[in-house]
Amino acid sequence: MKSYRFVNYLWDDAQAASLDPVGRLVYRSNLLGSDQRITNTGGGNTSSKLTEKDPLSGQPVEVLWVKGSGGDLRTSKRENFSSLYQQKLIDLQSLYAARADKGLKAPAEDDMVGMYTHATFNLNPRASSIDTPLHSFIPAKFVDHMHPNAIIAIAASKHCEKLAQEIFGGEMAYVKWMRPGFELGLAMQEICRQNPKVKSIMMGQHGFISWADDEKACYTYTLDCIDKAAAFIEGKYEQKGGDAKAFGGAKYQTLEETQRRATLAAILPWLRGQVSQQKRFIGTIQDDAKILRFVNSKDAARLAELGTSCPDHFLRTKIKPLYVDWNPQAEDLAALKSKLAKAIEEYRKDYASYYNTCKHANSPAMRDPNPTVVLIPGLGMIAWGKDKSESRVTAEFYNCAVEVMRGAEAIDTYIALPQQEAFDIEYWLLEEAKLKRMPAEKELARQVVVVVGAGSGIGKETAHRIAKDGAQIVSVDMKADAAEATAKEITDKLGQGIGVAGSGISGCGPAVGLACNVTDRASVRAMLDQVALAYGGFDSIIVTAGVFWPSDTTGHIPDDKWAFTFNVNVTGSYIVGDEAFKTWKEQGLKGQLVLTTSANAAVAKKGSVAYDTSKAAANHLVRELAIELAPLVRVNGVAPATVVQGSAMFPRDRVVGSLAKYNIAFTEDEATESLVKKLAQFYADRTLTKAPITPADQAEAYFLLVSQRLSKTTGQILTVDGGLHEAFLR
Repeated sequence: MKSYRFVNYLWDDAQAASLDPVGRLVYRSNLLGSDQRITNTGGGNTSSKLTEKDPLSGQPVEVLWVKGSGGDLRTSKRENFSSLYQQKLIDLQSLYAARADKGLKAPAEDDMVGMYTHATFNLNPRASSIDTPLHSFIPAKFVDHMHPNAIIAIAASKHCEKLAQEIFGGEMAYVKWMRPGFELGLAMQEICRQNPKVKSIMMGQHGFISWADDEKACYTYTLDCIDKAAAFIEGKYEQKGGDAKAFGGAKYQTLEETQRRATLAAILPWLRGQVSQQKRFIGTIQDDAKILRFVNSKDAARLAELGTSCPDHFLRTKIKPLYVDWNPQAEDLAALKSKLAKAIEEYRKDYASYYNTCKHANSPAMRDPNPTVVLIPGLGMIAWGKDKSESRVTAEFYNCAVEVMRGAEAIDTYIALPQQEAFDIEYWLLEEAKLKRMPAEKELARQVVVVVGAGSGIGKETAHRIAKDGAQIVSVDMKADAAEATAKEITDKLGQGIGVAGSGISGCGPAVGLACNVTDRASVRAMLDQVALAYGGFDSIIVTAGVFWPSDTTGHIPDDKWAFTFNVNVTGSYIVGDEAFKTWKEQGLKGQLVLTTSANAAVAKKGSVAYDTSKAAANHLVRELAIELAPLVRVNGVAPATVVQGSAMFPRDRVVGSLAKYNIAFTEDEATESLVKKLAQFYADRTLTKAPITPADQAEAYFLLVSQRLSKTTGQILTVDGGLHEAFLR
């Protein structure tokens, strides 16, 4: 087994031998994609030229299997690869040449992508990548095209061609920057024709491509190239002083962790509001040693302004990040906010100027001009995306860009892609077409919803219901393990998403679990600050937490239990709303607050005096908060009737007590599920619909109130009681 310093060798002969040829392509791809030092999320592609039986003629034909459009090498499966007749792809060269000879080279590039469907083998529905010609035109059976930071660092250096020769000798050729596509494939084919000894090609500012006629040899040689490049860079880096001298050395110092997190929690909701002027964004913070080394450095401002070099990077991170020159040791939070406000305004103007300078007659309309990466000395990086997964990938890509700049500056001088070339990638019509083919965003996409009481019952069901429509969920409960369990259920169901950047809570996925005592203002504030660190802010809060303490047989309830009931059911909801409003005002984005009352608020009932009166107070709290928080926040309530199924307020002993109270027959050894069913049906029989009320019924009401379906509704109580006529308005 070969040994490497800067990449992991993972090939297993036995596992590879157990797979068919396409399976081995998937295997090789997954190995390469699993190491971010080899390629970034969604970046790069692999191929194999295999002999297949033609489904019509039955004759053997050469078929190119290549990773299709979209997808990620780390997670790709067989269905993520397109299959094309190799000879038909070669035959397209004459069609391209004829159009190029007529001066139609640029439109011919895009037209060729549409022609790949005519070369599809066996009706494979996977759309072909724009990189298909690179793999087809190189005369080798197995090809890897990767985006390793080490090689991009060389490719993004001022004297990249000379450095490639110095490091790799004659076995790696060089091709200047060209947009991926047919012309680049032809250029690579010509390099191979002129020099059969070449085994790889460095692509200016982009990455590299390597090949072999044995798939294990192809995998190994890919690692060889990356390891050799990384070793060269690290040697030069250490000669120049290593971390202490990276990016010109430190200009600012990192704030200690507690102060850093407090500052981020304070600034993030406001910042989210600023960058979400067109569409709401979800944030990911990164404040590990590597990113702090960069943002604190003397050269950070210069390098950030240059932007990224690799097309894969700036499609996520925009042409450049927003860097704010804030001194964490000498300036306060107010100064940071002031500098950020001015910088964001300038960024938008710069982006509009970039668009207007570079656009073509047929360019798509200008996209959101707000930054997706914000760099702050002493604090780190904040990345933004449409959901947590996308913001993590954005952070990951800018980390790659930082490593590229570090390497390029160690061996030479970093250069970025020219603005026009960058624009032509960002606003490529084929890229626009790909964006338009993507599924429509779900109804609650780009929303962060905090569900208090999500550890069980109605709250748990509501968290799942809201997540299904695209919201990022903060599962909150008095018990941390219950909150985390619900968050894990949601994450397991929806998947963690792609991207691995972030530290601490910021590394979360579509849901996160947090503990909170709603009767303790400090606990509520701490929870909301954690939400800011996890997602950048929040949009809606649903409070389902509540307690029930029954009166004794004489109708008495102890004073402490009376106070406890009101503390949780009324004061807790007020504290949550009051603290959350501070954050909503900072964000400046419309929000929704939904409290939980009860049908009992309108129906007096023996044995539940504290609960019923607290819920009546909660009804009026909804109305009061609707006035206090308007017009920024809509405040409504959901009033369930008795929900027995899955409710934390109905443990077995309470179910048994209620059955006895209502003279419903049961046995002491009867299963809890059976007892719950009997009690639920008893309550259902008292309603007009005669059907038991479930947590799912309630969850639908909460969903309606946090969506925009009832966007003009505030100060109202939505009753979900099965038709309890005693609770009708009177």
